[in-house]
Amino acid sequence: MIDQKLLEYFEGYLTDKRKQTFKDVLSQRTRHFTVVLEDIYQAHNASAVVRTCDIFGVQDIHAIENKYTNKVSRHVAKGSQKWLNIKRYREDGDNTTACLNHLKKEGYQIIGTTPHNNSCMLQEFDITKKSAFVFGVEAEGISDIVKDNADGFLKIPMVGFTESLNISVAAAIILQDVTTKLRESTINWQLTDQEKKVLYFDWVKKTIKNVDKIEEYYFNNNA
Repeated sequence: MIDQKLLEYFEGYLTDKRKQTFKDVLSQRTRHFTVVLEDIYQAHNASAVVRTCDIFGVQDIHAIENKYTNKVSRHVAKGSQKWLNIKRYREDGDNTTACLNHLKKEGYQIIGTTPHNNSCMLQEFDITKKSAFVFGVEAEGISDIVKDNADGFLKIPMVGFTESLNISVAAAIILQDVTTKLRESTINWQLTDQEKKVLYFDWVKKTIKNVDKIEEYYFNNNA
């Protein structure tokens, strides 16, 4: 539950413009699509995907860390990681399976991104289903575990000599396409009111300097 009085107290530290910006951005956020990064080890690639998710309104990212730690470069991400929910899978064992199982329980179909399988072309992709787009490790692509457990595969049409795109470029092309179609559809793709409230409260706190001290002062004076 959100402490409404505490939220109102925190809002006193924000300008009206800042508060309205949060509400405008939240109105465009979605969990209809999500992104999975499997063992991405180059920080600039992971960071660029994070930035892309923020730009196109995808709220959640799932980072699988079997071999490599998924690092975010603040220089590349431009602070976008601050506004997203990034869930990391880094326990000993099969983190890929743990991630896929979690997403399936949440109602997502698993879509592996690869140019090599009998994949669906991007322009033909059915946006009506909740989908988790899995992007695999640089050069090697998605793992066999993803291939064996995916509900489908997706590829971007290419007509040149090069057979693949950089992961960050591929993510940008896919997310721009599917989110544009989503917003032009009649699908209920937006966050629930409760989800918006939780994120708004979190964003407000992240905006205020020394927020812990301010919160402590509030409770000491409103006990």
